[in-house]
Parts: sequence; C-alpha cells; structure tokens
Amino acid sequence: MLHLKWENNETIKQIKCIHTNAKKYKVNSVLTEGKIYDVKNETEEFYFVVDNTNRMAGFRKEYFEVI
Repeated sequence: MLHLKWENNETIKQIKCIHTNAKKYKVNSVLTEGKIYDVKNETEEFYFVVDNTNRMAGFRKEYFEVI
C-alpha cells in the first residue's frame, strides 16, 4: 500500500498546470490553470500531485508542463 504514503514522499519535480480542458472528467474543480504543483510520484501517463482539495490525485501529463 505504498500509495498511502505518497503525500509524505520527497518532491520529484515541479510542474505547472497549463489547462483544465478535460474531455471526460471535471478537472477544473481540483486544478488551477497557472498554478505550480509538486510531483510526488510519476508514471508513463500520470503525475501524482496534491491537488486543490489537499488530497493526492493522479492527473494525465497533458494538463501540465515541467518547469
């Protein structure tokens, strides 16, 4: 159950949200365009960050750019 401890992990890198135009999900309620987020874990398709609700969540990489 490693995912339960991801919030306490060291930050891997920082990313900036470039858009919240999701086709299927409502992303604009948990991400803010232009805000910088700390990446706690990463896969090929997703970044795992602490979102605006202060919870760990995975988002597609297409919403972000690495700074």
